[in-house]
Amino acid sequence: MNPVALRLLNQQLICPQFDTPVELMDYMGAMQAQEYRLMRWAVAMRTKKPSAKTFKKAFDSGQIIRFHLMRGTWQLVSAENYWPFLELCAPKAMAVTKGWMSSNKISIPEEEVMSIREILTQTAADKGSVTKEDFIQALAEKGFYMDDHRLSYHIRMAEMSGTLCSGDLLPMKATYALTADKVKVHTKIDRDEALMLFTRKYFQSRQPATLEDFVWWSGLNINDCRRGIELLGNYLHVETWRAASLPRREFYLTDDCRTRGFRKGKYLLIPPYDEYLISYKSRDIVLSPDYKHKAHNNSGIFQPVIAHDGIICGNWAPFKEDLQAKFFMGGHDDTIKERERYKLFQEK
Repeated sequence: MNPVALRLLNQQLICPQFDTPVELMDYMGAMQAQEYRLMRWAVAMRTKKPSAKTFKKAFDSGQIIRFHLMRGTWQLVSAENYWPFLELCAPKAMAVTKGWMSSNKISIPEEEVMSIREILTQTAADKGSVTKEDFIQALAEKGFYMDDHRLSYHIRMAEMSGTLCSGDLLPMKATYALTADKVKVHTKIDRDEALMLFTRKYFQSRQPATLEDFVWWSGLNINDCRRGIELLGNYLHVETWRAASLPRREFYLTDDCRTRGFRKGKYLLIPPYDEYLISYKSRDIVLSPDYKHKAHNNSGIFQPVIAHDGIICGNWAPFKEDLQAKFFMGGHDDTIKERERYKLFQEK
């Protein structure tokens, strides 16, 4: 088993199978969307013909939704998966958020939550797609003044309650809309069914992965993660993997795991917070521990990285004209095709 090749294939980073961002998002289940500008490339680079305009169309129409979900962080999901994943993940995410509030000595009473949420809801209803500045103005008109940190918690709690989600895609600023205006209400499914769906989408798109990887990525407790694996039954099987310099791993793989299509010589310009790294608790299979500081710090800040045949070997600058590739492993820069693909994505 070559876990690097399998991850590249099943994460759709090489030989992508999907034509549209919506198809890709439904397959991936959820994707980290911390970097507002580069989340578009994270999705599009996994499609056959990456296009910024196609992503925007899907986003603006509500087929792809951005909101706070797993681990209390920004995620993208398809509209199809929005409600089951929200109902599954929101209780734990809300607990995480309240823990952060407590550590920051921020206390928001329930009366304040409901008063502010009413104003946020009415503002979104009136304007359709609103920025944080629109919320600040609306609150000020009602005599409410608060710092950005406190308002961010109010917005986040409104997202996790299913009240607010992403509005239209702007170049730089996040916008918010009423979920009721963006996402159709789907038939409610029971928790086990939602958990099985969530687990299947993780392993089909991130395999090979361990239980510990799934616990980290999902933000759920370990018993839920074990239950999700149990519900999938024979669809998952375990393979033991050993490498000379790395710990032994018990990997889960699906019976329909993609295994063909890997070709050597491929460079990838990977955005910060990409699922190629953030999907796993242990990243040493593709990122040498000697260079992990080049990809992320201990505070959870991730950098744009370059992969060659799946191994992280350099950094790039997405907002520089020449993209400024710099390598800390390997010798030469042969990213011309990938640079052209990224620039074409921006134009299309």
